[in-house]
Amino acid sequence: MPNLFDPVRRHADSHPDTVAMRGEGAATGDVSAWTYHQLRSVSINYAAALIDSGLQVGDRVLLIAPSVPEFVVAYMGIQVAGAVAVPVNTMSTRHEIDYVLSDAGCALVIAWHALGPAASSAAIARGLPIRTLRPGADSGPATTPVRDRDRDDTAAILYTSGTTGRPKGAQLTVANLLAAGEIGVACSRSTRSDRTGTALPLFHVFGQASVMMTTFTAGSSLSLLSRFDAAAMTAMLRRDRLTVLAGVPTMWNAMLHTAGEADPADFAQLRIAISGGASLPAAVTKEFQARFGCTILEGYGLTETTAFGTFTDIDRGAKVGWVGSATPFTRIEVRDEAGRPCPPSRIGEIFIRGETVMKGYWQRPSDTAAVLDDDGWFRTGDLGTTDTDGDLRIVDRAKDLIIRGGYNVYPSEVEEVLFTHPDVVEVAVIGIPDDYYGEEVAAVIVGRPDSTLGATEVSDWARERLSAYKVPRVIEFVEALPKGATGKILKRAIDRETLARTVSDNPRTTP
Repeated sequence: MPNLFDPVRRHADSHPDTVAMRGEGAATGDVSAWTYHQLRSVSINYAAALIDSGLQVGDRVLLIAPSVPEFVVAYMGIQVAGAVAVPVNTMSTRHEIDYVLSDAGCALVIAWHALGPAASSAAIARGLPIRTLRPGADSGPATTPVRDRDRDDTAAILYTSGTTGRPKGAQLTVANLLAAGEIGVACSRSTRSDRTGTALPLFHVFGQASVMMTTFTAGSSLSLLSRFDAAAMTAMLRRDRLTVLAGVPTMWNAMLHTAGEADPADFAQLRIAISGGASLPAAVTKEFQARFGCTILEGYGLTETTAFGTFTDIDRGAKVGWVGSATPFTRIEVRDEAGRPCPPSRIGEIFIRGETVMKGYWQRPSDTAAVLDDDGWFRTGDLGTTDTDGDLRIVDRAKDLIIRGGYNVYPSEVEEVLFTHPDVVEVAVIGIPDDYYGEEVAAVIVGRPDSTLGATEVSDWARERLSAYKVPRVIEFVEALPKGATGKILKRAIDRETLARTVSDNPRTTP
């Protein structure tokens, strides 16, 4: 019977002294290294503490922590205990955390000690126990057997919004996440000698499934940066002699501007950089590969497909504007409106089937049925086209989804918050082009005729209720929004170019 902890156990038995993780201390900056033997021991001890506190098999545990080794310990401890990890963004507000606690029916909250009070206040209000996650994980000496799971058991619930409605919890199974690790190894050709590094958040499917699970499946080491900083990322690349780097396009662009006069020889050990989360501009690809002397490989996947769908063939290399072909154990189809497979070059909707497709949305059978058919095909809502090599090109993202610096921002969620303001009559949230983040969040608002509502008040209202990267940076007031015959707001009729010109006039915020 499997457990998501199996790769760690396997390498702890065969190569106990191999470094599994490296991370910097938040206060001292000192680098800590955890071997596979240590990771196994501390994770099992942490699980014992969770079980002693009353955690039951199948209980949902909200985990909120940055990308530090202790996140991995807590995450794996939850798996050892047979419970379900529910990781959330460290920038989540109390309102957002409260929603997840309620929807997932969480039994426990684990929160990193240095974060604000959002998680603890939400937990206290619901009468839930809180466990503070500190450096070293405070696991104690007790141990417990690793609990066996069925392959179809839910191992993690990751919350993602569609383009309508409240966030939905994608149930990723033990089999999904183990398969993600195996697929990642096959695509990147990772081995035990690799040294992977990232500043991606481990609460996100990219960092969690594509990076963390791939690293532990290969038995290699994972260097973690808790918060992205281009200079720190470049320093980590040099310090740990990384062979694999994972990130989003804004990271590569920022690193280019801090690398100075670096020569590719400075990074001779770096063989690949794995990019995802948003489309990678051709100019950035070319310059990054020249400066850092490596190959950038792009992939395409979703939370609901455990981060995997397509990946660039490491032998053929990347085609600019394309995201590779179907990964191992995966099938990709582009279908027309009648559900028939499209020939190459014909645009249609992308469907994915394979070992990494989710079990379904948590307690949402109708939403699950809308995207997942009886044969296991997942309807992505994205438009794309294939070529004669089977490579995929993304033509448009799912409806109105905004991707800001690699983070998904769902307009309906932002609109719902803005609509709660008493002086907002109508609102449309859209993405506008941005040279740094790829897209920026803009809100076009119709206010009450007698109100004095301004952009600062709207921004403050949103910031109290949404993570920082979801807050509109561009806010414009209009007398009316464009509508169709049925009264539906026509977002495509909004002048994005005019809005985009205002970006440079506003102070930049970090995601």
